[in-house]
Amino acid sequence: MPEIKKILKKKANKKAKESFEKFIPLAGKIYGVRIPVLNDIARKIKEPNFDLIEKLWKEGSLEEKLLAGKILGIIGKKDPEKTMRLIKKMSKGVSDWAVCDTLGTQGVRQIAGNCQKEIFNLAKKYIPSKNLWQRRFGIVLLIELNRRGLDKKEAWKLAERIKDDKRPYIKKALEWLNNELKKH
Repeated sequence: MPEIKKILKKKANKKAKESFEKFIPLAGKIYGVRIPVLNDIARKIKEPNFDLIEKLWKEGSLEEKLLAGKILGIIGKKDPEKTMRLIKKMSKGVSDWAVCDTLGTQGVRQIAGNCQKEIFNLAKKYIPSKNLWQRRFGIVLLIELNRRGLDKKEAWKLAERIKDDKRPYIKKALEWLNNELKKH
């Protein structure tokens, strides 16, 4: 973990930080590390290290949370049950669209085929939530499940529960889901 912090501090970029602050205003602490750098860091983690994922998540910067989701997506298939437990735990602490979308797509990608029912049930639980980010997370889970063959009608039927939600982050997620349903 200290090694990752050193890398994040070293790779921090003022322009990237300003960009993140502009486009992800609710992110909280931001180093300013570009996404390709985070992808490189995540790809270097080959062995299942769920403790590292939890530590990154707890540290709480935008980049650490994004890394937690990305690493989970890479190693998740090695222990799908542990991955689902972490997804459930981490999803409760989502507070911006970037982390939400990373956890809801990349975080579940390796297990989405085998854990489809459990992920769908999580989406079903979160879509009616009063919490904006849990609602969005539920929609994003449907997007990833759609890519793994979830019945389009079933996905849209669930999402329709909040089709009149006026929150911009929900409207954008619903548009994204609708576009994905048309593609796949």
